[in-house]
Amino acid sequence: MQFSPFAISRFPRILYGRGRIDEVPALAAGYGKTALLVTGQQSFCGSPRWQGFTQALENKGLRWLHFTVSGEPSPQLVDDAVAQFRNESVAVVIAIGGGSVLDAAKAIAGLLPHGNSVMDHLEGVGKNVPYRGPSTPFIAVPTTAGTGSEATKNAVLSVQGPDGFKKSFRDECLIPEYAVVDPDLLTTCPPELIAADGMDAFTQLLESYVSLKANPFVDALAWSGMTAFEQGFFAAYEGKEPEAAEGRGAMAYAALLSGITLAQVGLGSVHGLASPLGAYFPIPHGVVCGTLVAAATEVNIQAMQQREPQHPALIKYAQVGRLLADRNDLNDDSARRRLIELLADWSERLQLPRLNRYGISAADFSLIVANSRGSSMQTNPIVLTDAEITRILQERL
Repeated sequence: MQFSPFAISRFPRILYGRGRIDEVPALAAGYGKTALLVTGQQSFCGSPRWQGFTQALENKGLRWLHFTVSGEPSPQLVDDAVAQFRNESVAVVIAIGGGSVLDAAKAIAGLLPHGNSVMDHLEGVGKNVPYRGPSTPFIAVPTTAGTGSEATKNAVLSVQGPDGFKKSFRDECLIPEYAVVDPDLLTTCPPELIAADGMDAFTQLLESYVSLKANPFVDALAWSGMTAFEQGFFAAYEGKEPEAAEGRGAMAYAALLSGITLAQVGLGSVHGLASPLGAYFPIPHGVVCGTLVAAATEVNIQAMQQREPQHPALIKYAQVGRLLADRNDLNDDSARRRLIELLADWSERLQLPRLNRYGISAADFSLIVANSRGSSMQTNPIVLTDAEITRILQERL
């Protein structure tokens, strides 16, 4: 094993385990007297837990305000929330929800002390104004197991349509103070959400593992996450207790690690394509990951075999193939083939939609490919040609 120089950015303080959401009111009370709760429309505030949680905040002497997020957050939504709560003396922002909720809350927390527009800081489309902080203290509580936003410094915001974009507001000041990961909060996730979010987490772990910036520290975390995914994903998806409860615990852990690893070393071609796909079409991010990961893995492997046959990522893909197949006897070529087969089988087993379900056609490929070479594509293990990127899309049209 080679130990080349690497750097690790900071993590949130992590509280993992069943029932840990009950610790959030005491954590929040340590920051002041007013909390802003950011949730989805129903994921938490429509559940039986809501009344008990808000009562616990009041019991700790906290005044709480509430803001809901529906769908993927836009810059306008963030700006509206900042304007609404700017003068409320918010001491801590608590986000309880999926990745969209956490991303929105992260951006809101970052801008509440300043009051300016998030467009000032949004990568690639904003005014390129450096963000200096500080951010309002932020506690992230995921209710899904997918994006790992509870462990990252970036808030992904989007505008959908012909002139749309999907870009990040990104700074280490935005990293949550606490990531409170409670697997019990996944019990309300329907199977289709478990499927899409789980494939997002797995794709992030796999792409981090083979990233151009990969290092032994992050490799260990990615491997641990993929092992947990292999052990728990289908139990969580199938929903048969008590195996499902253990599966949800494994998936919450895997998603957390996927956020940590992507924040350290970046991602790859699937997430490079997810940016324009999510900007121009109404396709959920997890569906993009689940439907493209087999084709993208195959194209990456073929490109390296043709142009860089000694690339270390080829060995890593083989290692993952042996892990997922539970076959340590497979040679490297067989393990890579088995990996591609398994990922393709999962897409069918999970009934992940093809791209055409969302109005995407071959006529759109040139636009998608032209806008796919953002930060994620830059850490793909090999530079893909436009034709190779197009082939990924064609395989899942």
